[in-house]
Amino acid sequence: MTEPTHDEPHGGALGSRLNWLRAAVLGANDGIVSTAGLVVGVAGATSDRGSLLTAGLAGLLAGSMSMAAGEYVSVSTQLDSEKAALATERRELREEPEAELEELTQLLEGRGLSRAVALEAARQLTERDALRAHASVELGIDPDDLTNPWHAAWASFLSFTVGALLPLLAIVLPPSDWRVPVTVVSVLAALVLTGWSGARLGAAGPGRAVLRNVGGGALAMGVTYAAGALLGAAGV
Repeated sequence: MTEPTHDEPHGGALGSRLNWLRAAVLGANDGIVSTAGLVVGVAGATSDRGSLLTAGLAGLLAGSMSMAAGEYVSVSTQLDSEKAALATERRELREEPEAELEELTQLLEGRGLSRAVALEAARQLTERDALRAHASVELGIDPDDLTNPWHAAWASFLSFTVGALLPLLAIVLPPSDWRVPVTVVSVLAALVLTGWSGARLGAAGPGRAVLRNVGGGALAMGVTYAAGALLGAAGV
């Protein structure tokens, strides 16, 4: 017999951690691309360090706050839906316990159990914690671990900020002639890392993900730099 491997992670906790990691990688990626496009565009129009710093900080703060607010609203809506679904389950369990037992039995049957085994399992789960059983099997919700909009908002804020700091520092720290080359190289290297990390966390091949990430970032910087150069030449 094969012994179970106790060091291998299982269950929903692993999936939840991976989702948070993917969200952090995507947030950092958004911070890198959006801030890089902004500061490189400004660099196309002016070499003034103060203008670059102001534009970069404004983009960092606006982007991080926007990401946090958007994530808070989105996750709050999800939390409201989860609470409403749990309230419905509580009412149905109170008013129609036999129908709910049959529903749970059928759900377990749908997962491959025989009728007899599914019925016995449904009875045992109902006796132990009926709401938790229905929440888990029927809704995919853990009543003790509902989504937290504040956690999501702070995670998005921090990940975007960390990503945005790279192009901001790269554009203001080097000498004038090196600012754009250093920023472009730094940003593309970071996009290789975030593209690879996102793909690996999603159990996908990294090649295409990296190419898409790098290509999108390079296009964004190229377009904004050209626009900034044209505006600078026109004296706008």
